[in-house]
Order: sequence, then structure tokens, then C-alpha cells
Amino acid sequence: MGYVTNSAILPVLVGKGGLIISDSLNHNSIVNGARGSGATIRVFQHNTPSHLEKVLREQIAEGQPRTHRPWKKIIVIVEGIYSMEGELCKLSEIVAICKKYKAYVYLDEAHSIGAVGKTGRGVCELLGVDTADVDIMMGTFTKSFGSCGGYIAGSKELIQYLKYTCPAHLYATSISPPAAQQIISAIKVILGEDGSSRGAQKLARIRENSNFFRSELQKMGFEVIGDNDSPIMPIMLYNPAKIPAFSRECLKQNVAVVTVAFPATPLLLARARICISASHSREDLLKALEVISRVGDLVGIKYFPAEPNKQHEEQDAIKLD
Repeated sequence: MGYVTNSAILPVLVGKGGLIISDSLNHNSIVNGARGSGATIRVFQHNTPSHLEKVLREQIAEGQPRTHRPWKKIIVIVEGIYSMEGELCKLSEIVAICKKYKAYVYLDEAHSIGAVGKTGRGVCELLGVDTADVDIMMGTFTKSFGSCGGYIAGSKELIQYLKYTCPAHLYATSISPPAAQQIISAIKVILGEDGSSRGAQKLARIRENSNFFRSELQKMGFEVIGDNDSPIMPIMLYNPAKIPAFSRECLKQNVAVVTVAFPATPLLLARARICISASHSREDLLKALEVISRVGDLVGIKYFPAEPNKQHEEQDAIKLD
């Protein structure tokens, strides 16, 4: 799983005398792995390259605690798509800053690999960043690839080092042959190496579905955070007391939604997290939008006025019924 990949790899990459600079909204697996490494941890404001540069400059000037010696290693950790925000990482700016201060870039692509980019190669492809500028790329096989396990990609020297020093690799059971074949088959489909255009069609569909669904939710008056092209779109509920009502009423109308609350998010920033798939048909999306709109009115989570055209369409539909 991706959780174990982050938790197990980070303590091998950096240790005492090293510095980890982590985005404030990084996944718990990254937080757990960083804490287990023994390295000094500093946090920068979510997806804010200017604050990252400020933290880097201050920490390089100060050096290690007490001794003020230079850091043995500095790693900056970010996510390609932030799992609870649906935001794309400002990767090109972050890479430029890390080059300037000679820090390593660790990119978690759990939610972006196989889902974004023209050929599904993740945020580097989507944002036009050279993969050679990203030192460590992490991902999971549990999402786009429909299997289990996780991976680390990097230079040959890095991978050889991890193979011989990472306990999670040395002492864990290897992935099963059926799971491995599922991953290989999924990669071939995504890259078009199966002799068909299914992969390209699915990538185009997930992008189209994501942007359509996000646009329609915003037209209805919901506060939807995140960026276009991201298949993750959180609908803000804010009040945690609205979580059970929203999920229960949606389920009554045969739409299952995932709601997220504290401690995964701050106490008063509860949300429903929608994850769009290429397998969703337009009929699926329209049905979900219809139910979510009704329940949104019932629960009171439409924090913005709906667009006039949308209101007129709904009124006309009611009259026709």
C-alpha cells in the first residue's frame, strides 16, 4: 500500500542530522514516516513555494540544532494531488527552489499517477516538469492500477541502495503474481501497449468527467475546492454535524458519498470527497448531481448562489414534471 511505502521508505532515506521540509497538508503516511526517521522536521504553508523558500533559507542558515553544523541531507516532500484538497502541486516552482538550495524533491503521486497527464504519467507530464528534476517519485498500485502495493522510482543508485537497506523490502513478502500481473496489464492499457486506444480514451474521459462534475457542482452553489483536471473534488460541509445528514440522505437516494472529518481534516472543515472515475457514465454523473443538489438544499450546504441558467433549468424541469 502507499501508506506503508511512505512510512517505510522515509526513515531509510534520511536520518539524524538530516532535514525534512514537508507540506502542511501532506498525508499521514508521510507524517508518520518523517517522524520515524529521526530527522528534523519543518513544515511550510500548504502549496506555497514562497514560504518553502523562506523555510529553506532559514534552516540552511541555522544548520542543525545545537551544533549548527550543515545538514547532512535536505528533502522537500510534496504530493502531486493533495488527497483531501484536490489541488495540484505547484511542482515547477518547488523544483526550481529545491535546485537553488540543493535540496532533494520527494513527490507522492498516489492520486495522480495513471489518472492525469496525456499518457497518464502523472503531474510531471501534466505540468510539463522533467521527471529527471524529481529525485524520488512515490506511488501506489491500489488506485489507478487496481492492485496492491506501492513503488519508489528514482536513480539506479537510489533504487539499489533501497533494495539493500530498506527493511520493508528485505523482510516483507513479495507481491503475489496475480497482483503483479494486474499492475503490468494496467500499465500496458494506460500506455497503449495493449494494442488498443482504451488507455487514451479512459484518460480523456476521466478528465472530461472531472471538469464537467466540478463545473456543475459550482453552478449549483456548492463550494468545491481543488483544481481543474483533478479527479478529486471535495464539497465543503464545514459543520461536522452536517456529515451524517448529508451522507444518510444521499444514501437513501442510492448515491453513496465519502465524508471526511476530524482528524483527517481540521475540526470545522468537514467535507464530502468525490472521486471521479473514467468508468462513470454521463448518466451516472447526472444522477449523482441531481441527488447531491437536492440533499444540498435540504442540509443547507449551498454556500453560494446558483447560476441563473441552472436555476431556470431546474424550475422548468419541475414544471414539466
